[in-house]
Amino acid sequence: MAWANVNNVTTTHLDSATDDPSQARVELYNALIELRAVINGRNTASGIAPLDANSLIPGANLPNTFSTTTSNNLVLQPDTGRVAVQDILNLTPLTVAQLNALTAIEGDVAYCSDGNSGTECVAVYNGTDWKVVALGATISV
Repeated sequence: MAWANVNNVTTTHLDSATDDPSQARVELYNALIELRAVINGRNTASGIAPLDANSLIPGANLPNTFSTTTSNNLVLQPDTGRVAVQDILNLTPLTVAQLNALTAIEGDVAYCSDGNSGTECVAVYNGTDWKVVALGATISV
C-alpha cells in the first residue's frame, strides 16, 4: 500500500465561508482516501512502524542495519548524552593504512589489526594521530 500523498489533498472549495459545499465533496473525499492510506499504512512496507504500549517501535520493526544514503555520519544523540550498547560492541578491524586514509575526528575509536608494531590494538584519534591503546592480558576470573 502506498503512503499518503499531500498533493492529493486540496482545500480550494473548503477555505471560505462562501464556498459551495457541493464543490467541496471531491476534496473531502480525496482527503479521506489519503487518511485511509495513513491508517492502512501502519506496519506495512513504505508505511509507518507501529508503536508498542510504551510508545516505542518494537524491535521486530527495526532494521538490522542503519546506514546513511549520503556522505553524512549516522548520529545517535540521546537526551542523556550516553549511548548504551548492551553486551558487545563490534568494531570492524582496520589496518594502519586504512585508518590513516580516513578523515578522522578527535575522539574517534577504532580496532586496528596491525597498529601496535604489527599486532592488533584499539586506537584513539587525538586530533593529529591515531594513538595505540595496547591490548593487555587475556581476561580471566
